Amino acid sequence: MPDSPRRRLRASALLVALALPGLGAGCGGSSGPTTLTVLATSSLKEVFGEMGTAYGQTHPGVRLRFEFGATPEMADRLSGHDPGDVLVTADRASMDEADEYLAERRRTVAHNSLTIAVGPGNPHRIRGLHDLTRPGLRVVVGGGTVPVGRYTRQVLANAGLTVHRSSEVISARAVLDLVRAGEADAGIVYITDLRSAGVAASSVPIPANLNVTAAFPAAAVRDGDHEEAADAFVSWLSTPAAQKLFNKYGFVTPPAPH
Repeated sequence: MPDSPRRRLRASALLVALALPGLGAGCGGSSGPTTLTVLATSSLKEVFGEMGTAYGQTHPGVRLRFEFGATPEMADRLSGHDPGDVLVTADRASMDEADEYLAERRRTVAHNSLTIAVGPGNPHRIRGLHDLTRPGLRVVVGGGTVPVGRYTRQVLANAGLTVHRSSEVISARAVLDLVRAGEADAGIVYITDLRSAGVAASSVPIPANLNVTAAFPAAAVRDGDHEEAADAFVSWLSTPAAQKLFNKYGFVTPPAPH
């Protein structure tokens, strides 16, 4: 594999350090914790907020800095000047699209499924997926190139339904925001997103035989400044302590890898 620009840059920096051994010693070396930048889908905002505290208690030498957004936005960051250290997406396809920037080792750290989000009290009396085909109903879904949009299309295909979309957006949180604001009558989101809305939205379940299993994979960024520490955090996300927090926020523990 040819050297990447970042790898060559680090090699050059090492040569300088070897040529000037007294420079680091004279300045006392680096100090303070390692800061890992974790780029994550916005659907993980609540659970990762608590995980940051939990991880810091058992890993005092590492500080986590989370940046949340739509999965495509986070993946696009990897091609920039300051790509971050860990990527956590809402489906495997998005992880595969960012493959050239990521370490080979991947872990699916959580599972999720979908539900129909409606206004508080379900004012349009939506009872299931078939009602989303009702004329005049404003239905918002994720776009076809984003994880929640891909999952939504699988669910509708399982049900044999064609739903007229009033709009398509970039993430499950964006779908939920439109429903909460009254700008959409219904939308399809992750169950965990609906939980985060509290009383601002209601849920209409999708039957298990029509639903999908949404996988949330994580990986360290290749050739990053803290790749070893990043890989350790990715591994920690599969530990009982981390999985307990995922479960607390409504995520499902994935089967152990064989």
